[in-house]
Amino acid sequence: MPGAVPGEPLRCLVDGVPEQRLPVTDRGLSFGDGLFETLLVRDGRPCQWRRHWDRLDQGCRRLGLPTPREAVLTDEARELLRGVDSGVLKVLVTRGVGGRGYAAPTDARPRRILLLFPAPDYPPEWQGRGVAVRICSTPATHNPALAGLKHLNRLDSVLARAEWSETEIAEGLMAGPEGDIVGGTMSNLFLWDGSRLLTPKVDRCGIAGTVRALAMELAANRGIPCLEARLSLTDLLTGRGLFLTNSLLGVWPVRRLDRRAYDPGELPLQLIGAVRRQAQTPEVPGP
Repeated sequence: MPGAVPGEPLRCLVDGVPEQRLPVTDRGLSFGDGLFETLLVRDGRPCQWRRHWDRLDQGCRRLGLPTPREAVLTDEARELLRGVDSGVLKVLVTRGVGGRGYAAPTDARPRRILLLFPAPDYPPEWQGRGVAVRICSTPATHNPALAGLKHLNRLDSVLARAEWSETEIAEGLMAGPEGDIVGGTMSNLFLWDGSRLLTPKVDRCGIAGTVRALAMELAANRGIPCLEARLSLTDLLTGRGLFLTNSLLGVWPVRRLDRRAYDPGELPLQLIGAVRRQAQTPEVPGP
């Protein structure tokens, strides 16, 4: 849209009202007390709406947050996307206004924030040729109580992403305190060993990605074993292939990890194509 500032949302709704300001006492700002979902928008509709809604609902339950009514959220998403063909829909839910201390208010009124951003402009050749990635030195913090959640405390990823500025590097991989690979700063990781897929467990840290879940389901449907495991850097360097997933990029094959080169043609390409198609297929929001 003309006049948009790079990095700024094109449209915003706060509790259903066009607004770009929040009370300074919002607990999402003070403590990262909330969750978010990021959805690709195609043909004016969000992709994987049902998976994102289910994860948001589960996350709210785990944090003890009242889950927003789905009908309200879907109506707001439709309003925000009216007249829009493509973009990125970001949905945030915070616990709302609270006091100075950590104790959550007993009468918490969660806040809904919907943001529309321009569609990402990743180089198109990354889909086929693959991407170059690197290992980050910033560790991913272990916290089983938050593991898998798309919560608002993302400083691990912020610090890891600050480790490189080379435009040819698409993503950085992070390890936990014990050295096992958790995934990317913004993506989930899959290792192909020639006969099966392995993906890092997200029971101690990391995010249970929606496209990660889709890839695991489609692999099972095709009779391809897919296991959650503790993966070391050695596992990655000796594997046949790697690929990354998230809701915006879909699937990126990895062609290089630091100095190790991979042939994306070694990957199960039919599975990757199916994941990519389904992950980027628009859905009508709501039940």
